[in-house]
Amino acid sequence: QVQLQESGPGLVKPSQTLSLTCTVSGGSITTTYYAWNWIRQPPGKGLEWMGVMHYDGSTDYSPSLKSRTSISRDTAKNQFSLQLSSVTPEDTAVYFCASRPVVSTVYDYWGQGTQVTVSS
Repeated sequence: QVQLQESGPGLVKPSQTLSLTCTVSGGSITTTYYAWNWIRQPPGKGLEWMGVMHYDGSTDYSPSLKSRTSISRDTAKNQFSLQLSSVTPEDTAVYFCASRPVVSTVYDYWGQGTQVTVSS
């Protein structure tokens, strides 16, 4: 059973960089044809896909967030991380990591989510 767990600060000041890590257990982030995603849900809004780290280390980002988003990985620790720069209160959300097969649009495993609030 694959498990994902988000970790990182719950409070970030405006203009700073939000950094979160997703630790994966029960599976490898280098598993062929798998994609590891960051998704967020602002209060009262729907899910927003932010970006993905593929099994081969390649990345894709939401066009609306691309200029501020970076996803990296540590294969030795089986972790992938999100950095979102120049945050504003509009970046306040529950942040999730989730996995899916590359060929699927269905996410099969999710982390529990972590609340991040942007406030001074």
